[in-house]
Amino acid sequence: MVLTCLILSFFTFLLWYVPLVGLKNIHSALPSLYSLILAIFVFFMFSGGLLLIFTVLRGKDILFSQRLRGIVAKVLFPFMILMGKVVGVSKEKVQQSFIELNNHLVRSNHHRAKPNRLLLLLPHCIQDFDCQIKITGNIKNCEGCGKCEIKDLIELADQYQVKIAVATGGTLARRIIVENRPEAIVAVACELDLTSGIQDTYPIPVIGILNERPFGPCINTKADIGKVKAAILDFLKSETTPSII
Repeated sequence: MVLTCLILSFFTFLLWYVPLVGLKNIHSALPSLYSLILAIFVFFMFSGGLLLIFTVLRGKDILFSQRLRGIVAKVLFPFMILMGKVVGVSKEKVQQSFIELNNHLVRSNHHRAKPNRLLLLLPHCIQDFDCQIKITGNIKNCEGCGKCEIKDLIELADQYQVKIAVATGGTLARRIIVENRPEAIVAVACELDLTSGIQDTYPIPVIGILNERPFGPCINTKADIGKVKAAILDFLKSETTPSII
């Protein structure tokens, strides 16, 4: 993120310096006006960057973290992908950084949701590849054989009384979100699906958890149950969470 801001600053300098000479030939006041506009742009860019850094470091909302998350998702992330290509950073690494940054901003905002308005959204590839039970329409069709983590995730959702669903792709995931109208989402998926999902569902707060792929992508993937539980608790109001004896 810092590298992205530095590169953006360099291009801003070029945008200022290169036309400056030519503008003098049009009108003597144009260079000053042009410099002022770019100075305002740079001010807001660096102010936003510093605010973003302090929000992440302090772990709590300072100012406008909700709007910052939108700027990161809609503006900064596409630019990060472009800069990653320029400096040789893989798209997957950039996506991982974006997901982590998004999670920091969501947690710093201390957004809370009622259990029945919190959605745990899972990818279909967590289900055992050889399982014949259809769970995309209703995850409760799971027979609880224990061959995959669907059983454990259903039990976790039941424990905290949150909604749970499985999606086979982005289109179905969006439909599930529209139908359930959640206040917040805990999503498990790969880098590509998480980044696109976080962007598409903004301003709904999403904590994204990368799935584990011991057998490769899209087959018998796994979820870190501990991370899923922690994300659920981040969203739930303390008085609604079950007591631990």
